[in-house]
Amino acid sequence: MFPAMRSLMLVIPLVAFAIAGSLYVPSDRSGGGYNSGSEPALSSLPTLPAWARADLPDFSGYQDTTEKKVAFFSFLYPRIVLANSRILIERDYLDSLTRKDTLSKQEHTWLTAQAKRLRVDEEPGTPEQFSVLRKRLDVIPPSLILAQAANESAWGTSRFALRGNNLFGQWCFSKGCGLVPLSRVEGASHEVAAFPSPYHSVRAYVQNLNRHGSYQGLRDTRLDDREAGDPLSGLSLARGLISYSERGEEYVDEIRSMIRYNNLEFYDTEFRKILSDRSPSHLKSLASASAERVLLPGQSTDSSAEG
Repeated sequence: MFPAMRSLMLVIPLVAFAIAGSLYVPSDRSGGGYNSGSEPALSSLPTLPAWARADLPDFSGYQDTTEKKVAFFSFLYPRIVLANSRILIERDYLDSLTRKDTLSKQEHTWLTAQAKRLRVDEEPGTPEQFSVLRKRLDVIPPSLILAQAANESAWGTSRFALRGNNLFGQWCFSKGCGLVPLSRVEGASHEVAAFPSPYHSVRAYVQNLNRHGSYQGLRDTRLDDREAGDPLSGLSLARGLISYSERGEEYVDEIRSMIRYNNLEFYDTEFRKILSDRSPSHLKSLASASAERVLLPGQSTDSSAEG
């Protein structure tokens, strides 16, 4: 079957569903506290909806590969929209602080917490700190997240995904913080992090790409695209994953192939559509959606905006 036809088969059932209702990783990828992608307290961030705390479903029972992929993407995409929309609320708040002559104690506290979480060492409250924070407090295109989650978790069926809600192979380094890899070499102390939910795994993964030195290239590409007015693309940002795996370029090529074969750029387009309205009230509604199905493709407006 031609790849384009196969890709179309993935999109059609997903839209119908919407309408109807471990490889090497950098050694500081960990779970817990700031390393879990936690959100510094912010009054404009609504309470996380209950469905975001749900565990990973069992995808191993699907006999049809296409059905399993559709189910995997349908489960994960709303969590990506949720995580990215909450990041955009934080990003808008950061922008509001840059326009102030003086900052309150509460605002300084939030800045300090974000700087600690995203490993920004510039002087607090300076233009340099705001500049670096803005580069790091940003979204990741859904296509890239979906492709890496599928690759790293064997479509949600790996031991670390099933037992630890870990879709990206994140590591942690405190005894008992996760699951001990069966193939861990003698003398090694790392574990594969366990998360309260797949949503928290997504948040930690986005945080990792936003702050780790190995992914500076990815962040530079994202910044270049934003400054050029180009939509963010998983295919474009994937080249910044050269350090995600010891396989290097081969890994990057594999992720890009997964994006193309599964037509995952469709989700980048849908994400831009759902962000056609960037008002605070709309972002808040996305960040607190009462049901995950309302964030699926087919529920958003038809106009487009930068994502």
